[in-house]
Amino acid sequence: MWGRLAVALICLWGLPATAQLRLLTEDAAPMSFQRDGKLDGLSVAVVRALIARTGDDARIELMPWTRAIHLAEHQADTGLFSTVRTAERESRFQWVGPIVVGTTSFYSMKARGLNITTLEQAAASGPLAVPKRWYTYEELSNRGFTNLYGVPSSRQMLTMLKFGRVNLVATEDLTLAYELAAVELRPDDVTAHIPFMRSAYYIAFSRRTDPALVARWRQALAGMHDDGSLGEILRRWLPQASVPPLEP
Repeated sequence: MWGRLAVALICLWGLPATAQLRLLTEDAAPMSFQRDGKLDGLSVAVVRALIARTGDDARIELMPWTRAIHLAEHQADTGLFSTVRTAERESRFQWVGPIVVGTTSFYSMKARGLNITTLEQAAASGPLAVPKRWYTYEELSNRGFTNLYGVPSSRQMLTMLKFGRVNLVATEDLTLAYELAAVELRPDDVTAHIPFMRSAYYIAFSRRTDPALVARWRQALAGMHDDGSLGEILRRWLPQASVPPLEP
């Protein structure tokens, strides 16, 4: 008996430990941010609910976006949230979502009195600030915009707009109020111009993450969709946002 038990224990010791799932996000209110030393935000709330539903051993980490997306692309048992699903990123990740959908538009200071109604006018309007790491910068570059002013962050983008260093910025309705508040502006201080892109936000898992885990997360998100808990989180953070249909 003791011999069989010893063999069993040796076999168990030889098994690899289950890796803890790393879930990476950036400081980007209202989706994810740190407040009083704790992580909060719409996507953080969704991910925490999914961890509880799946029972997976996971931890959420806040870090710069460039590092987060690199780790999520190359490490096993790693996810990134929330990120826009684009054609360029499609094959690099396994996707769960969407959890929310936003609209990107151009914005100017209301006091400037600008009237932008076409993409051609926006492209010829003078300097247009966009964080260079955003997919929006890539999208506008692909559309032939040569007036882009790449900046490190949304705060710098809105600071430049506030003080007249650029004529336009491009950002989303989901984050606009939070970005403006960071530079002591309000939504009625700016004018919204032509909306040009819809963006669906997902949780993106590395290709090296177990597909069974990803399927489990998709099923858990579908459960949140069906029982209304996803809608409750969206209404708490973004009352104007509607619950998006899930991917098949």
